[in-house]
Amino acid sequence: MTTHQPLAVGLIGAGRMGSFHAETLAHRLPGVRLAALADPAPGAAQRLGDRLGCSTTYTEIGDLFADPRVDAVVIATPARTHAGLVEAAARAGKAVYCEKPMAVTLAEADRAIAAAREAGVVLQVGFNRRYDTGFRAAHDKIAAGVIGTPQLLRSLTRDPKLHDPAPIPPWTIFMETLIHDFDTLRFLNPGAEPVEVFAWADALVRPDFKDRGLLDTAVVTLRFDNGALATAEANFQAVYGYDVRGEVFGSAGMLTMGDIRRSHLTSYGADGVAADCVTYDQDLFHDAYVAELADFTDSVRTGRAPAVTGEDARAALSIALAAIQSVTTGGPVRVDELKNE
Repeated sequence: MTTHQPLAVGLIGAGRMGSFHAETLAHRLPGVRLAALADPAPGAAQRLGDRLGCSTTYTEIGDLFADPRVDAVVIATPARTHAGLVEAAARAGKAVYCEKPMAVTLAEADRAIAAAREAGVVLQVGFNRRYDTGFRAAHDKIAAGVIGTPQLLRSLTRDPKLHDPAPIPPWTIFMETLIHDFDTLRFLNPGAEPVEVFAWADALVRPDFKDRGLLDTAVVTLRFDNGALATAEANFQAVYGYDVRGEVFGSAGMLTMGDIRRSHLTSYGADGVAADCVTYDQDLFHDAYVAELADFTDSVRTGRAPAVTGEDARAALSIALAAIQSVTTGGPVRVDELKNE
């Protein structure tokens, strides 16, 4: 019987999402080994490594890239560092999984995609909803023509709690929250691309932070090249939990996906009908987060393209940038007229 060495994966960024991905690499994926951790914050990588049994840790990210024992890397650092790290990883010959957004400008996205292509390495981006059972089933039914031609689409993200707004960078609602919905709308309208975007945004949860650049509520409308019309909406504080849903109405039917309920248990009592709700993204999308890294590591082993590519990340970014421009100018923005900056 032939034995295979585990795929050695290094993780960059020991924060909330990085820690979850590190746990997945260490414990949830057969044939995969968490080989190294890197985080520039003193002690962060070592603390996570101690908890997960990973003894190789770095504070210099470049040292992880230079480690010949690492086959692939997972990037879970702040958004504005992503594109540069993708380029550096690709130049080092490492396959790359990068959390969203892959880049914050189209020029950055193009450089990241080109670096991976030139190095011949896998590049996958973290749009986890594509790996959720309900969203994936909806995509497959739409692609098979079950509901006819898509005509109206909807995707929404409502986070459970807006904590301290002070550290939130400007335009986060488009670049880091709605970026998921933009990718979802493309995923649920297979073969079509958005051509025009119009967006509204305001600070309705914390209006006292609007003058500091906070936008915590947004609605975006999109027109696709196959004629379909779509809306994406987001809010940073849904008091009832973490609410992520989608809907596609077509010429022959409709599909809905997403359920905020923690389980199918519903309680009926003197106070009415109640159900416990999910309040945390890692609970709602636990299996999807694991599945996307399973897809990445399998892609690295087999050389096939992952389900979510750098080009997909660029397409979602272009919608986000068009939405930002629309809010700034107060008018619709054609996606193909965005400057490649």
